[in-house]
Amino acid sequence: MAGMQDPGRPVLFLDIDNCLYPLSLGIYKMMKSRIYAYGQEIGLDNGSVEETCAEYLKDYGLAVRGLIKHYNIDPASFNEKVDGSLPIEDIIKPNPLLRVMIESTTARVWAFTNAGLDHARRVLSCLGVEDLFEGVTFCDYTEPNFPCKPERRAYEKAMLEAGVSDVHLCYFADDSLNNVQAALDLGWTAVHVSEQRTDCGMGIDVGDKNDVRCCHISTITELPQALPFLFEQKQ
Repeated sequence: MAGMQDPGRPVLFLDIDNCLYPLSLGIYKMMKSRIYAYGQEIGLDNGSVEETCAEYLKDYGLAVRGLIKHYNIDPASFNEKVDGSLPIEDIIKPNPLLRVMIESTTARVWAFTNAGLDHARRVLSCLGVEDLFEGVTFCDYTEPNFPCKPERRAYEKAMLEAGVSDVHLCYFADDSLNNVQAALDLGWTAVHVSEQRTDCGMGIDVGDKNDVRCCHISTITELPQALPFLFEQKQ
């Protein structure tokens, strides 16, 4: 991980999964299938496991939080059989364009993910950018009632860990509209990253479509187009 904290500089918080790499790689589908398999393993009915996990995702932000709460699962076992079993190294390859983009920003760069730390580091390493991040705010599944996006306290935790107290210095990119909206509600500037563009062009269907604090891009390497003031040439 890179650098030292400088509370006076903007912080660019970057989500990892389906943001730094595209959803079309299929990792999300693999993860969902592993979560469903794990649900069946702990006794969820085959016919309702998908519905139950979707309900937990809606109610708790992550399916694993619902499984911990209602089934008292072992977080380490879940992590091993779901995130840990993903063939990330076979799918995600170094992205030179991503590296150049991150190197060109004048902001501090911080990863902000709902995944666990091991998974986050694996992905960043495969992309060839781990050394460019000052740190990672992640979900510790072993922590009771751990915070996760889009909960406000997850964003507050990210700010605390990154050493930034001014919301106007916080910039954020994520593939989830809910997570983007939560960032906007807190006063951050946010960018929605999705391969599928929304009906409102560069605006997204959250908040005020005229809100300059939020826009949409189809790939993370378009971020300098959305936030050009963070990618001015360094002195």
